[in-house]
Amino acid sequence: MQSETVLEMRGICKTFPGVKALQNVDFTLRKGEIHALMGENGAGKSTLVKVMTGVYEKDAGSIAIEGKDIHFRSPQDAQNNGIGTVYQEITLCPNLTVAENMFIGRGKDLLVHWNEMNVRAAKLLESLSIPARPTQELSNCSLAVQQMIAIARAVDMDCKILILDEPTSSLDTDEVKTLFDLMRQLRDRGVGIVFITHFLDQVYEISDRITVLRNGELIGEYEASELPQFDLISKMMGKALEDMEQLHKRDLSAVAGSEPVFEASSLASNAGIRPFDFAIRKGEVNGFTGLLGSGRSESVRAIYAADKVIGGATKLHGKTVKIREPIDAMKLGIAYLPEDRKGDGIIADLSVRDNIILALQVMKGFFKPFTRKQAEAFADEYIKRLNIKTASTNTPIKSLSGGNQQKVILARWLITHPEYLILDEPTRGIDIGTKVEIQKLVLKLAEEGVSVTFISSEIEEMLRTCSRLIVMKDRQIAGELTGENITQGEVMNMIAGGRE
Repeated sequence: MQSETVLEMRGICKTFPGVKALQNVDFTLRKGEIHALMGENGAGKSTLVKVMTGVYEKDAGSIAIEGKDIHFRSPQDAQNNGIGTVYQEITLCPNLTVAENMFIGRGKDLLVHWNEMNVRAAKLLESLSIPARPTQELSNCSLAVQQMIAIARAVDMDCKILILDEPTSSLDTDEVKTLFDLMRQLRDRGVGIVFITHFLDQVYEISDRITVLRNGELIGEYEASELPQFDLISKMMGKALEDMEQLHKRDLSAVAGSEPVFEASSLASNAGIRPFDFAIRKGEVNGFTGLLGSGRSESVRAIYAADKVIGGATKLHGKTVKIREPIDAMKLGIAYLPEDRKGDGIIADLSVRDNIILALQVMKGFFKPFTRKQAEAFADEYIKRLNIKTASTNTPIKSLSGGNQQKVILARWLITHPEYLILDEPTRGIDIGTKVEIQKLVLKLAEEGVSVTFISSEIEEMLRTCSRLIVMKDRQIAGELTGENITQGEVMNMIAGGRE
């Protein structure tokens, strides 16, 4: 890794009416490094990046690129000085070709030299090992490749500094690996990369250094190899970390002695899940865990009939019930928050209010709509209960942060007063503080008697939240862990050793 400073920000201040968003923040980016910018929502990351990229003018402080003082008045100023930004939401045009997206808006005359553009695009794609053709339509590329094309566009514009804002939030494991290979390649070429993500494991996999912000202030700058993950979380959250340590201190003796609320025997689906048995008791929080592709999500989709059930039987309070489709599960008091928040969860163009009442309205029937007053009352109650940050109940849900969108979907199901709540990746892609809020809510619901199945790709979160873990491997149950046996080592041993 090279050591020359490419970007230096000193004493940056930014105030909005009533809010000090940044207070004397320093940030240093070296040439040829990947530098993680960390902090929960409201820490000041977005504001610092917007100052860095000319979206906001700083109130005080200095910015220097390669030792030269710079004052940005617009994003174009930042771009002209070698700063490229790729946001979480891809801002390319899916109906245009790869080459057109790479060079759109950059011509100095009205003539487009198609051959020259395609040849240049092909060379750039090849040099960055991006698996795409210049002439193929962007919509035919995977999300990961689209992210890489956005990066290639920035790099081709003489980018010295590349800012990646949550680039992996919609990618699977293989796509993340491909993106990280490209990031390392750019780092080795001398590009300084600012990496913003909520995935802590990814921070340690790819980052050289870490800067932590909290409440608009600089907490510190650290070598990634010298900052343990627990310490990183502590610095991001401050005293809130104590809440995480208290999450799972419950008396579970009453739960262990109660009868199952829901049972499944030899349940199988058309998603390739092998027949499995399952039961959950009143007030229990259990979880399905395993590696990506192990079948953890497909198992709960079978329980809810989100995938077609092709075998097995189910019982509720000891009585046989038939669950052929999700509406059957809903009417039995079973709720399901899906893994894909954007694809299967939110209705992006509807308001927060309409997203909250959706499940209740489905159960009531669309020919018996709630009055506006009733809908507002429901929405107001759960916005307060879950501390959902929104300007009003009428705000489109797509305008909310990922964490607040997730809370709205939780509200949608809590309003139906379910007996059994299935949560698949409820904290993916959201900040640490909101993760803790959701984990605390899950255990509070369990104390109130709700049965909860909790799935997370973060094993530490499962250990904090669940009193029983069902370990999946190759789309079947490899074993089960309870009590003191619920440790990361035991989970890994069970996955490695197969069925117990």
